[in-house]
Amino acid sequence: MAQQLTAKEPTAEQISEQKIYQQFGVTDQEYELVCGFMGRLPNYTEIGVFSVMWSEHCSYKNSKPILKKFPITGPKVLMGPGEGAGIVDIGDNQAVVFKIESHNHPSAVEPYQGAATGVGGIIRDIFSMGARPVALLNSLRFGNLESDRVKYLFEHVVSGIAGYGNCIGIPTVAGEVMFDESYEGNPLVNAMCVGLIDHDKIQRGVAKGVGNPVFYVGPATGRDGIHGATFASVELSEESEENRTAVQVGDPFMEKLVMEATLELINSGIVLGIQDMGAAGLTCSSAEMASKAGNGLELYLDEVPQREEGMTAYEMMLSESQERMLFVIEPQHEAQAREIFDRWGIICAKVGKVTDDGRLRLFHQGEEVADMPVKALVDECPVYNKPSKEPAYFAANAAINTAAYSEVTDLTEALQKVLASPTVASKEWVYKQYDHMVRTSTAVPPGSDAAVVLVPGTRKALAMTTDCNSRYVYLDPEVGGAIAVAEAARNIVCSGAAPLAITDNLNFGNPEKPEVFWQLEKSADGMSEACRVLETPVIGGNVSLYNENAKGAIYPTPVIGMVGLIDDIDYITTQEFKRGGDAVILLGDTHAELGGSELQYVLQGKAEGRPPGIDLAVEKRLLDTVQAAIRGGLVNSAHDLSEGGLAVALAESCFGRGLGAEVNVATELRGDHALFSESQSRILLSASQESKAELLALLAERGVPHVEIGTVGGEELVIKVNGKPGVKTQVDELRKVWKDAIPCLMK
Repeated sequence: MAQQLTAKEPTAEQISEQKIYQQFGVTDQEYELVCGFMGRLPNYTEIGVFSVMWSEHCSYKNSKPILKKFPITGPKVLMGPGEGAGIVDIGDNQAVVFKIESHNHPSAVEPYQGAATGVGGIIRDIFSMGARPVALLNSLRFGNLESDRVKYLFEHVVSGIAGYGNCIGIPTVAGEVMFDESYEGNPLVNAMCVGLIDHDKIQRGVAKGVGNPVFYVGPATGRDGIHGATFASVELSEESEENRTAVQVGDPFMEKLVMEATLELINSGIVLGIQDMGAAGLTCSSAEMASKAGNGLELYLDEVPQREEGMTAYEMMLSESQERMLFVIEPQHEAQAREIFDRWGIICAKVGKVTDDGRLRLFHQGEEVADMPVKALVDECPVYNKPSKEPAYFAANAAINTAAYSEVTDLTEALQKVLASPTVASKEWVYKQYDHMVRTSTAVPPGSDAAVVLVPGTRKALAMTTDCNSRYVYLDPEVGGAIAVAEAARNIVCSGAAPLAITDNLNFGNPEKPEVFWQLEKSADGMSEACRVLETPVIGGNVSLYNENAKGAIYPTPVIGMVGLIDDIDYITTQEFKRGGDAVILLGDTHAELGGSELQYVLQGKAEGRPPGIDLAVEKRLLDTVQAAIRGGLVNSAHDLSEGGLAVALAESCFGRGLGAEVNVATELRGDHALFSESQSRILLSASQESKAELLALLAERGVPHVEIGTVGGEELVIKVNGKPGVKTQVDELRKVWKDAIPCLMK
């Protein structure tokens, strides 16, 4: 086969002899496999294509055995993992489309563009399915906010998210931010997008129909983002700063045009297959589309729009320039497709055709420069069952009794310290930078348990959230994984919705370390069981491994993105107390559980011991009962108990409208345990005095532990423990501590 090489490109023999492929993350054994599939030595372009397709980011070669654990089907699931995003039926021929993905390593070296292009990529995943994006969410992790470097990363990541989402006109409605030393040097930036679609508009990324043309749309290809998928599949190091060229550059205004033109094209009914050029760019989109259809593909790279001179086949195939799509139509529809994109001012170039030979063949400057079997690229990547080993810290933590900590006697001061912790403190500094009201469909903006977005033309709404307490997962991955799913479901239910499904982002360290793989394995076990019991199948997601810094792996962080359906907007519920005189009712049992808690972190400066336990059957009963209570009109507010326990939940319920509360907690526990334990399966409700009796009867009938602890009213938060003073302070004073914490640290 003739090969077109530049002066800088080594020959196939040199690649093999000098082991140049190792620079692309390909092992000796994998290189031998590639040679076997090819029947010869691969050239520079071919080994580059194989390297990105076989990277962890694209192939999931280290995580596939783990992903098989997840339940992925359900009566409402229309499309599970394998496409750009998952799809769930919401009735009336409508469906919700959603997915979460990471942009961790790019954000560590170029935080603004890393975060911005993470948002752009996840938006394309949604509209490439034919859906109209309606909301964005995120989940962020950073090191200690007192560090100047962390402040820089935090500020520019948030700015990148805001810059892209605000410009494209999609509201950023929810998210979470956690700060912990384990993320020093390796922040986590996970972006989620939610869209709406009619059933008959659903698209798939398939290259159908032998002989059909393949079209490229979007801006011209440059040299940005080359080997971005490989960059995301190795540990960060001091040299990572030099890999800024592996970080893409985004243009939200261009993405807006591409999105509108693409949706118009899909609505025309002429599209046979469409996929965005995300990780690995033109390589991944072309190979995957051909593989899904059982076909081959020829690409004529001279026809690929290029914004830089002298680009090689290798560079064009591996570039991750943003806002680009690939689609297949029948020849007779070419003029119609071109007219749509011309009208939107978008490049539309015919760059290839579908073949029946199962090969990905590349042509450049009149020569065939690559010829690879599609099946080998997409389906035959080696899958590794990595060794798993329980880390020593896990056994050591079993011996630590967190209930034996010295008792905290000044509970007001303790509450102030926890509220001032950046993980618990108000995130208004973050979300005030986001336009969360654009398109005017946001019914519940950031700040409550979950955001709520209306479904236009109906009385339905969607609740959405992202959740994960990584300290719990670190202390006990299986329990922590289950709690991540359960907490997400609790937030959805507290908003008046029924949980539908999840998308997950598995952020872990280096899977080649047995202790890290054990964390991944065990957390997946916990997540899987929670998804089965709570009836929330996994419809898609992302795996981000090799998240390490000089001190070792990040805390294992399996972020859960969950969406729920509110059947009628009358059921929308928020966390703040609504009316003086309402009864305050605590659901669930409280135990002395401080392992992984915010109080532990604030006072001890670390996570140790064991996290709270969880009984998923108890959780399911709690969620079903609260749903019934909300639909019965018995609840005025609902708030999940999570970081900071009961004391923080009470304070946050007061902050919304400035209403105070006076409560008394009757308990056998110490005061600090009763107020700051993070025991699971607990929800704080408020109800009118007229509804209280019916609500209490429902809770008793369903077997949900509950106790009426006080009344809403006044301007103070007063918490007594067994009738004795515990917390007594003005709501406005507490709110100032909570609200000013992050802005003060960012000065």
